[in-house]
Amino acid sequence: MDAAALAATLQSAVPGASIEPAASVDLQTTIYVPREHVTAIARALRDTADLKFSFLAELTATDYWPRDPRFEVVYILVSLEHKHRLRMKVRVSGSDEHAAHLPTVSDIWPAANWLEREVWDLFGIAFDGHPDPRRLLMPEDWEGFPLRKDAPVQIRRPTPTFEPLQVTPEEFRQNVERDRLARE
Repeated sequence: MDAAALAATLQSAVPGASIEPAASVDLQTTIYVPREHVTAIARALRDTADLKFSFLAELTATDYWPRDPRFEVVYILVSLEHKHRLRMKVRVSGSDEHAAHLPTVSDIWPAANWLEREVWDLFGIAFDGHPDPRRLLMPEDWEGFPLRKDAPVQIRRPTPTFEPLQVTPEEFRQNVERDRLARE
């Protein structure tokens, strides 16, 4: 199914949403979706019989700083039933450092749970309604978002840590023993 046909199918399933077919270098069907209709379109992609995109393969983001909208969140969806892939993109403004928000799709595709946490942790794009919005890759006390293009990569400063990184040999043996007993 090409992008124009997919956009027409989604337009009838979600009236009022402006779905833009997009050109793609790798010939994968690509569409742009407005952020206020992400949840409705995601449900339509999963539940419409002609589409059945039941599998979220990947979720990531790109930063086009200083352009606005600054971010594009990219969902790679797979229809196992129809053997089709889709790249769904959502433009997100980043004019304010803490303004990048999208609704979560983790209730539609459970695989989005950890993927949304990863995008929040690395890009600072928050997913409203997410069941567990904690950091996933960076330490809890980390300041900023390392994959943003304005992240200070040239500044040399020690990584702040608030817990010891080393344990004594006796503590290590106790930890291994405690873990072994817990597994039995």
